[in-house]
Amino acid sequence: MTGRAVSATVLLAIGAGLALLAVMVHYEFMRIYGDVSGTAFEGLTWGLTAGPSGLGLGLVAVVAIIGFMISTRRWMRLTAVAIPVLMLIGMFAVTPSAPGQRLQVQFNSTPQCVTEGTDEPMASADRESQQAFDSISHIGNFSGGGMSGVGGCTRGFVLSGDVDVLEHYRAALPAAGWEVVEDDGRHLRAHRDGRAFDVMPCPGGGVI
Repeated sequence: MTGRAVSATVLLAIGAGLALLAVMVHYEFMRIYGDVSGTAFEGLTWGLTAGPSGLGLGLVAVVAIIGFMISTRRWMRLTAVAIPVLMLIGMFAVTPSAPGQRLQVQFNSTPQCVTEGTDEPMASADRESQQAFDSISHIGNFSGGGMSGVGGCTRGFVLSGDVDVLEHYRAALPAAGWEVVEDDGRHLRAHRDGRAFDVMPCPGGGVI
């Protein structure tokens, strides 16, 4: 019985260490790849199914089950049950802050079209697009990816809440001197000084 108790204690200690490591790995995974527009529950579910978090949970659960089976005392069995539960709670707790870190590092509050080292005439087109975007009040958070060229600059943005994208730009564009020429409830287009601005909402964000 003493040998079983020692083995169970060692397994529980290993399980607790693996659980802590799994929470840290989950945080790092969500910080790099997490959806900045999703809820904490959605982020946890995605992390468990698409990332290493699910593998970590399975490993911790196996260790906890073995520890539970060979435990000789009630507190050991309760600890074996509590370890994976606390691990899930820890993952859920860190999920909102991890995408927040990604948001600060990988996204901007305004679209960025100008890229260093771009050759002409694309560089001039990028600067002109940047001036046009800078004249408008934006919502959401913009990633660095998108298409740029002499015909203009396209950038996507994500939203962390339920916001009416078109309603925002219906007010922001005229306030910045743009004339709305098309608005069908799914897409909005405005003109100013020979330039055109388009915005189209998408799930969790939109494209301008």
